[in-house]
Amino acid sequence: FWQHWYPKLQAAFPGRFDAVPLDAFYRAINQVAPSFIRVEADEVTYNLHVMLRFDIERALVDGSLTAADVPAAWNAAMEDYLGITPPTDREGCLQDIHWSIGLVGYFPTYTLGTLMSAQLFEAALRDLGDLPAAFARGEYVPLRTWLREHIHVHGRVYTASELLSRVCDSDLQAEPWLEYATEKYRAIYRLGG
Repeated sequence: FWQHWYPKLQAAFPGRFDAVPLDAFYRAINQVAPSFIRVEADEVTYNLHVMLRFDIERALVDGSLTAADVPAAWNAAMEDYLGITPPTDREGCLQDIHWSIGLVGYFPTYTLGTLMSAQLFEAALRDLGDLPAAFARGEYVPLRTWLREHIHVHGRVYTASELLSRVCDSDLQAEPWLEYATEKYRAIYRLGG
């Protein structure tokens, strides 16, 4: 993506990125670091935010946690999962509107979508070949066409599980996303292994 678009970004902001090599820019915009706010989290720690919310929701629903105890439970989980404690409830348990408007039980769908996206991308790679090379040239039509033919055309005819089975020949799997994240961040952080 950025191989194609970074020169255009540099042209749009003359002088701002001229001395910044693409590799340095890419590493800078893909940092993994704990954060208080879910929607500002990186793609790795975001799932920890989702797990935290789901764990608290489950405890609220099963009665093992009261609403009054949510701030303390939230802060303890943030410390446990991310090593940070929100300075206020605004940056902690009150940061989302979901609970205040009665939306409970769907946070895990964010992570499920993340996992599914990696499986679907693997299937697209299997069918289309070297998509990263196409993206480096700014070519997205093959992927869009593939998505329309294999995913979009079905609308809500199939459940997510049925669609994965049809397109990927498997049930939901965590491994494709874990492999993607491991490979990506191993390269960014120049880790061995």
